[in-house]
Amino acid sequence: MDCPVCWGLKRAYEAAASEYMKARSSACFRVCLDVAAGKNVEMERAKYELEEHRRGCVSAAKAVALLPKQGVSTNLKQFVAQ
Repeated sequence: MDCPVCWGLKRAYEAAASEYMKARSSACFRVCLDVAAGKNVEMERAKYELEEHRRGCVSAAKAVALLPKQGVSTNLKQFVAQ
């Protein structure tokens, strides 16, 4: 992906997802759900921002256009795995 905005938003989403997973797996998760809930909100915001940018990004559109037609998913997890 050539777009620096896509790259930055993808990194932000990955960081937020990592923080959420750490909060979910911590010992205090069962006691203090607020921390994990806050991390979940941050992760969802980052995911939304990335999806919104990719809808209008020329660089992301070119990458998706080059994928084979059958079995192509526009799921965000597919993009994050790249």
